[in-house]
Amino acid sequence: MKIGFIGLGIMGRPMALNLKNAGHELIVPDRASLPDDIRAVAKVAATSKAVAAESDVLILMVPDTPDVGAVLFGPDGAAEGLREGSLVIDMSSISPIETKEYAAKISAKGCDYLDAPVSGGEVGAKQATLTIMVGGPDAAFARARPLFDLLGKNITHVGSENGAGQVCKVANQIIVALNIQAVSEALVFASKAGADPAKVRAALTGGFASSRILEVHAERMINGTFNPGFKIKLHEKDLNLALSSAKALSLSLPNTAIAQQLFASCIAHGGGELDHSALILATEGLANHSIRKSKQ
Repeated sequence: MKIGFIGLGIMGRPMALNLKNAGHELIVPDRASLPDDIRAVAKVAATSKAVAAESDVLILMVPDTPDVGAVLFGPDGAAEGLREGSLVIDMSSISPIETKEYAAKISAKGCDYLDAPVSGGEVGAKQATLTIMVGGPDAAFARARPLFDLLGKNITHVGSENGAGQVCKVANQIIVALNIQAVSEALVFASKAGADPAKVRAALTGGFASSRILEVHAERMINGTFNPGFKIKLHEKDLNLALSSAKALSLSLPNTAIAQQLFASCIAHGGGELDHSALILATEGLANHSIRKSKQ
Protein backbone atom coordinates (compact mmCIF):
# COMPACT_ATOMS: atom_id res chain seq x y z
CA MET A 1 0.00 0.00 0.00
CA LYS A 2 0.92 3.63 -0.30
CA ILE A 3 0.88 4.79 3.31
CA GLY A 4 1.01 8.42 4.33
CA PHE A 5 2.35 8.84 7.85
CA ILE A 6 2.12 12.12 9.75
CA GLY A 7 3.64 12.34 13.23
CA LEU A 8 7.14 10.89 13.37
CA GLY A 9 8.03 11.38 17.02
CA ILE A 10 9.15 8.94 19.71
CA MET A 11 6.54 6.35 18.73
CA GLY A 12 5.55 7.38 15.21
CA ARG A 13 9.06 7.03 13.79
CA PRO A 14 9.55 3.32 14.64
CA MET A 15 5.95 2.58 13.66
CA ALA A 16 6.50 4.11 10.22
CA LEU A 17 9.77 2.22 9.78
CA ASN A 18 8.05 -1.07 10.66
CA LEU A 19 5.53 -0.44 7.87
CA LYS A 20 8.29 0.48 5.42
CA ASN A 21 10.35 -2.57 6.35
CA ALA A 22 7.32 -4.75 5.60
CA GLY A 23 7.37 -3.52 2.00
CA HIS A 24 4.85 -0.68 2.01
CA GLU A 25 5.57 2.63 0.33
CA LEU A 26 5.93 5.45 2.84
CA ILE A 27 4.97 9.08 2.16
CA VAL A 28 5.69 11.74 4.79
CA PRO A 29 5.42 15.53 5.03
CA ASP A 30 8.57 17.60 4.82
CA ARG A 31 9.61 18.95 8.21
CA ALA A 32 12.86 20.40 9.53
CA SER A 33 12.63 17.75 12.27
CA LEU A 34 12.15 14.85 9.84
CA PRO A 35 14.46 12.05 11.04
CA ASP A 36 17.27 11.20 8.65
CA ASP A 37 16.41 7.49 8.57
CA ILE A 38 12.85 8.32 7.53
CA ARG A 39 13.99 10.83 4.90
CA ALA A 40 16.27 8.18 3.45
CA VAL A 41 13.52 5.62 2.83
CA ALA A 42 10.31 7.65 2.36
CA LYS A 43 8.87 9.83 -0.33
CA VAL A 44 8.76 13.36 1.07
CA ALA A 45 5.79 15.58 0.16
CA ALA A 46 5.51 19.30 0.78
CA THR A 47 2.28 19.39 2.80
CA SER A 48 -0.22 17.20 4.61
CA LYS A 49 -2.55 17.70 1.63
CA ALA A 50 0.13 16.39 -0.73
CA VAL A 51 0.78 13.38 1.51
CA ALA A 52 -2.92 12.48 1.53
CA ALA A 53 -3.22 12.91 -2.24
CA GLU A 54 -0.62 10.19 -2.84
CA SER A 55 -1.78 7.78 -0.14
CA ASP A 56 -4.18 4.86 -0.03
CA VAL A 57 -4.04 4.94 3.76
CA LEU A 58 -3.21 7.97 5.90
CA ILE A 59 -1.97 7.34 9.45
CA LEU A 60 -1.77 10.09 12.06
CA MET A 61 0.34 9.83 15.23
CA VAL A 62 0.38 13.34 16.69
CA PRO A 63 0.25 14.60 20.30
CA ASP A 64 -3.20 16.06 20.93
CA THR A 65 -6.73 16.74 19.68
CA PRO A 66 -5.95 20.18 18.13
CA ASP A 67 -2.98 18.65 16.30
CA VAL A 68 -5.22 16.09 14.60
CA GLY A 69 -7.65 18.87 13.68
CA ALA A 70 -4.86 20.99 12.23
CA VAL A 71 -3.35 18.13 10.21
CA LEU A 72 -6.72 17.17 8.75
CA PHE A 73 -8.54 20.47 8.37
CA GLY A 74 -5.97 23.28 8.63
CA PRO A 75 -4.44 25.12 5.65
CA ASP A 76 -3.23 22.55 3.10
CA GLY A 77 -4.71 19.95 5.43
CA ALA A 78 -4.87 16.28 4.60
CA ALA A 79 -8.65 16.32 4.16
CA GLU A 80 -8.23 18.52 1.07
CA GLY A 81 -6.05 15.90 -0.58
CA LEU A 82 -7.96 12.73 0.25
CA ARG A 83 -9.26 10.70 -2.67
CA GLU A 84 -12.65 8.98 -2.42
CA GLY A 85 -12.15 5.56 -0.88
CA SER A 86 -9.06 6.52 1.11
CA LEU A 87 -8.71 5.30 4.69
CA VAL A 88 -7.68 7.61 7.54
CA ILE A 89 -6.35 5.95 10.70
CA ASP A 90 -5.80 8.22 13.68
CA MET A 91 -3.48 6.44 16.12
CA SER A 92 -3.09 9.51 18.34
CA SER A 93 -4.71 9.70 21.77
CA ILE A 94 -7.35 12.41 21.57
CA SER A 95 -10.86 13.38 22.64
CA PRO A 96 -13.52 10.73 21.90
CA ILE A 97 -16.05 13.52 21.31
CA GLU A 98 -13.99 15.37 18.71
CA THR A 99 -12.97 12.06 17.16
CA LYS A 100 -16.62 11.55 16.20
CA GLU A 101 -16.72 15.01 14.65
CA TYR A 102 -13.53 14.43 12.66
CA ALA A 103 -14.78 11.03 11.49
CA ALA A 104 -18.07 12.50 10.28
CA LYS A 105 -16.24 15.11 8.19
CA ILE A 106 -13.95 12.51 6.64
CA SER A 107 -16.84 10.11 5.98
CA ALA A 108 -18.70 12.92 4.17
CA LYS A 109 -15.81 12.95 1.67
CA GLY A 110 -16.41 9.29 0.81
CA CYS A 111 -13.52 8.03 2.94
CA ASP A 112 -13.30 5.68 5.90
CA TYR A 113 -12.04 6.68 9.36
CA LEU A 114 -10.70 4.60 12.22
CA ASP A 115 -9.61 5.82 15.63
CA ALA A 116 -6.89 3.42 16.71
CA PRO A 117 -4.90 4.74 19.69
CA VAL A 118 -2.09 2.61 21.03
CA SER A 119 -0.43 1.61 24.27
CA GLY A 120 3.03 0.19 24.78
CA GLY A 121 5.33 3.20 24.59
CA GLU A 122 8.53 3.51 22.63
CA VAL A 123 9.56 -0.07 23.34
CA GLY A 124 6.27 -1.43 22.01
CA ALA A 125 6.52 0.78 18.94
CA LYS A 126 10.04 -0.42 18.15
CA GLN A 127 9.26 -4.09 18.78
CA ALA A 128 5.87 -3.96 17.01
CA THR A 129 4.13 -5.22 20.14
CA LEU A 130 1.73 -2.33 20.68
CA THR A 131 -1.76 -2.75 22.04
CA ILE A 132 -4.11 -1.18 19.48
CA MET A 133 -7.68 -0.18 20.40
CA VAL A 134 -9.83 0.45 17.35
CA GLY A 135 -13.15 2.19 16.80
CA GLY A 136 -14.88 2.43 13.43
CA PRO A 137 -16.72 0.50 10.70
CA ASP A 138 -16.16 -3.25 10.40
CA ALA A 139 -15.08 -3.10 6.76
CA ALA A 140 -12.54 -0.37 7.46
CA PHE A 141 -11.11 -2.40 10.36
CA ALA A 142 -10.78 -5.46 8.12
CA ARG A 143 -8.95 -3.35 5.54
CA ALA A 144 -6.57 -1.96 8.16
CA ARG A 145 -5.96 -5.19 10.06
CA PRO A 146 -2.89 -6.27 8.03
CA LEU A 147 -1.25 -2.94 8.87
CA PHE A 148 -2.15 -3.25 12.55
CA ASP A 149 -0.56 -6.71 12.57
CA LEU A 150 2.74 -5.08 11.55
CA LEU A 151 2.55 -2.62 14.46
CA GLY A 152 1.13 -4.54 17.40
CA LYS A 153 0.21 -7.82 19.04
CA ASN A 154 -2.96 -7.11 21.03
CA ILE A 155 -5.39 -5.68 18.48
CA THR A 156 -9.02 -5.21 19.50
CA HIS A 157 -11.92 -3.83 17.47
CA VAL A 158 -13.62 -2.19 20.44
CA GLY A 159 -16.69 -1.03 18.53
CA SER A 160 -18.03 -0.16 15.10
CA GLU A 161 -18.72 3.43 16.14
CA ASN A 162 -15.95 6.00 15.86
CA GLY A 163 -14.73 7.09 19.27
CA ALA A 164 -14.82 3.60 20.80
CA GLY A 165 -11.06 3.22 20.45
CA GLN A 166 -10.42 6.57 22.10
CA VAL A 167 -12.74 5.72 25.00
CA CYS A 168 -10.76 2.52 25.52
CA LYS A 169 -7.47 4.44 25.43
CA VAL A 170 -8.70 6.93 28.03
CA ALA A 171 -9.63 3.98 30.26
CA ASN A 172 -6.14 2.54 29.70
CA GLN A 173 -4.51 5.81 30.69
CA ILE A 174 -6.53 5.99 33.89
CA ILE A 175 -5.36 2.51 34.89
CA VAL A 176 -1.73 3.18 33.99
CA ALA A 177 -1.65 6.52 35.83
CA LEU A 178 -3.16 5.10 39.00
CA ASN A 179 -0.73 2.18 38.89
CA ILE A 180 2.21 4.57 38.56
CA GLN A 181 0.85 6.61 41.45
CA ALA A 182 0.39 3.48 43.59
CA VAL A 183 3.92 2.23 42.88
CA SER A 184 5.35 5.68 43.59
CA GLU A 185 3.63 5.89 46.96
CA ALA A 186 4.62 2.33 47.89
CA LEU A 187 8.30 2.90 47.10
CA VAL A 188 8.44 6.24 48.90
CA PHE A 189 6.73 4.68 51.92
CA ALA A 190 9.14 1.74 51.95
CA SER A 191 12.21 3.92 51.56
CA LYS A 192 11.10 6.42 54.21
CA ALA A 193 10.48 3.51 56.59
CA GLY A 194 14.06 2.35 56.10
CA ALA A 195 13.65 -0.49 53.60
CA ASP A 196 15.65 -0.85 50.39
CA PRO A 197 13.19 0.06 47.59
CA ALA A 198 14.96 -2.22 45.13
CA LYS A 199 14.49 -5.22 47.41
CA VAL A 200 10.91 -4.23 48.11
CA ARG A 201 10.27 -4.13 44.37
CA ALA A 202 11.87 -7.55 43.92
CA ALA A 203 9.68 -9.01 46.65
CA LEU A 204 6.46 -7.48 45.35
CA THR A 205 6.96 -8.64 41.77
CA GLY A 206 6.42 -12.20 43.01
CA GLY A 207 3.08 -11.46 44.63
CA PHE A 208 -0.44 -10.23 43.92
CA ALA A 209 0.79 -6.62 43.69
CA SER A 210 2.89 -7.45 40.64
CA SER A 211 2.24 -5.44 37.46
CA ARG A 212 4.08 -4.22 34.39
CA ILE A 213 4.36 -0.84 36.08
CA LEU A 214 6.06 -2.45 39.09
CA GLU A 215 8.36 -4.44 36.83
CA VAL A 216 9.37 -1.69 34.40
CA HIS A 217 8.62 1.73 35.87
CA ALA A 218 9.59 0.94 39.45
CA GLU A 219 13.06 0.12 38.15
CA ARG A 220 13.14 3.49 36.38
CA MET A 221 12.10 5.19 39.63
CA ILE A 222 14.78 3.43 41.66
CA ASN A 223 17.52 4.18 39.12
CA GLY A 224 16.30 7.68 38.27
CA THR A 225 16.29 6.91 34.55
CA PHE A 226 13.49 9.16 33.31
CA ASN A 227 14.38 9.49 29.63
CA PRO A 228 10.97 9.46 27.99
CA GLY A 229 9.22 6.42 26.65
CA PHE A 230 5.95 8.28 27.22
CA LYS A 231 6.14 11.87 28.39
CA ILE A 232 4.50 13.23 31.52
CA LYS A 233 2.94 16.10 29.56
CA LEU A 234 1.18 13.64 27.26
CA HIS A 235 -0.13 11.47 30.07
CA GLU A 236 -1.39 14.58 31.86
CA LYS A 237 -3.16 15.52 28.63
CA ASP A 238 -4.82 12.11 28.53
CA LEU A 239 -6.05 12.45 32.11
CA ASN A 240 -7.49 15.84 31.19
CA LEU A 241 -9.42 14.02 28.46
CA ALA A 242 -10.65 11.53 31.06
CA LEU A 243 -11.79 14.27 33.43
CA SER A 244 -13.47 16.38 30.75
CA SER A 245 -15.29 13.31 29.44
CA ALA A 246 -16.29 12.36 32.98
CA LYS A 247 -17.72 15.81 33.51
CA ALA A 248 -19.82 15.43 30.38
CA LEU A 249 -21.08 12.10 31.74
CA SER A 250 -21.74 13.52 35.26
CA LEU A 251 -19.19 11.01 36.53
CA SER A 252 -16.77 11.36 39.42
CA LEU A 253 -13.19 10.07 38.98
CA PRO A 254 -11.53 11.17 42.24
CA ASN A 255 -8.31 9.18 42.00
CA THR A 256 -7.84 10.15 38.36
CA ALA A 257 -8.10 13.78 39.43
CA ILE A 258 -5.38 13.29 42.04
CA ALA A 259 -3.05 11.64 39.54
CA GLN A 260 -3.67 14.47 37.09
CA GLN A 261 -2.70 17.00 39.76
CA LEU A 262 0.52 15.12 40.51
CA PHE A 263 1.41 15.10 36.81
CA ALA A 264 0.57 18.81 36.67
CA SER A 265 2.93 19.41 39.59
CA CYS A 266 5.73 17.65 37.74
CA ILE A 267 5.07 19.81 34.69
CA ALA A 268 5.07 22.98 36.83
CA HIS A 269 8.53 21.99 38.10
CA GLY A 270 9.89 21.52 34.59
CA GLY A 271 9.33 17.77 34.27
CA GLY A 272 6.87 17.66 31.40
CA GLU A 273 9.40 16.08 29.03
CA LEU A 274 10.33 13.29 31.45
CA ASP A 275 8.97 9.76 31.31
CA HIS A 276 5.66 9.35 33.14
CA SER A 277 7.39 7.13 35.70
CA ALA A 278 8.86 10.41 36.98
CA LEU A 279 5.50 10.98 38.66
CA ILE A 280 7.38 9.70 41.70
CA LEU A 281 9.17 13.06 41.84
CA ALA A 282 5.90 14.70 42.92
CA THR A 283 5.33 12.03 45.57
CA GLU A 284 8.91 12.46 46.80
CA GLY A 285 8.40 16.20 46.93
CA LEU A 286 5.35 15.81 49.17
CA ALA A 287 7.37 13.53 51.46
CA ASN A 288 10.59 15.58 51.26
CA HIS A 289 12.30 12.25 50.68
CA SER A 290 14.00 10.71 47.64
CA ILE A 291 14.20 6.94 47.26
CA ARG A 292 17.50 7.52 45.44
CA LYS A 293 19.04 9.37 48.38
CA SER A 294 21.86 6.83 48.71
CA LYS A 295 22.91 7.47 45.10
CA GLN A 296 22.94 11.26 45.34
